[in-house]
Amino acid sequence: MELVSPPIASQTPEQPQPQTADRALLYVHRQASSVWRYCVEQSILSLFEWIPTIGGVILRAFIYRAIIKMNGMVAIEKNVRIRYADQIRLGNNVYLDESVYLHAMPHGIAIGDNTYVMHHAELHVFNFRNLPHAHITIGRNCLISEFNVLRGQGGITIGDNVYTSPFVQIIAVNHVFADRDLPIIQQGITAEGIVIEDNVWIGSGAILLDGVRVGKGAIIAAGAVVSCDVPPHTVVGGVPAKVLKEITGEKRIPPGLPVYMGGG
Repeated sequence: MELVSPPIASQTPEQPQPQTADRALLYVHRQASSVWRYCVEQSILSLFEWIPTIGGVILRAFIYRAIIKMNGMVAIEKNVRIRYADQIRLGNNVYLDESVYLHAMPHGIAIGDNTYVMHHAELHVFNFRNLPHAHITIGRNCLISEFNVLRGQGGITIGDNVYTSPFVQIIAVNHVFADRDLPIIQQGITAEGIVIEDNVWIGSGAILLDGVRVGKGAIIAAGAVVSCDVPPHTVVGGVPAKVLKEITGEKRIPPGLPVYMGGG
């Protein structure tokens, strides 16, 4: 008869599980700067974030000043999800479309004058690791388009007159995976940050990875994966993105092609 040894107990000591009260407190601290701020912010948001039409926009433009720093008039549509409201700064004439998500866990989110953030865009700092440079800063006259994802653990700085197309991802964080035997979740992260200089256009579905700088006047083609710095006044595309051409200033618009100016 074959003898089967009993299973050997794991040598890894079990980690104590947080109690319910501790979990609740942890949840609150990842939603607001303090328990008091959580109560105030969630009370105001729950009362006013759902109100539709221009009436709701006007109410929020005034009442949200109690929890958000606003430099001028802003327009916030219904169902905008806001966390760490006291770490958010909005310039004059900022527009936040429906279902935008701002999580500004320190060191915050700042959006410059005349910048629009379109529906279902996610600006997410969520700095629960106490990273020193975590933030998202967006300049003036920018457009952050539909379903964009900005993760600012390493810091994201966007200049003036920057336009993104739908489904762009700007990810200022990266996982360490050098150890083959250690789970990725135990290897930590790096967070170098991303800088996008003035007058940049980012095409649909492009992905910008941590540690890159996009030079002034550059164009990133749709679907590009940017893992290295982009020189100023160039067009880049591909996976990984490479320089396709330089923008020289010569006008190359085909004769007879209509060009439309103006904006909202």
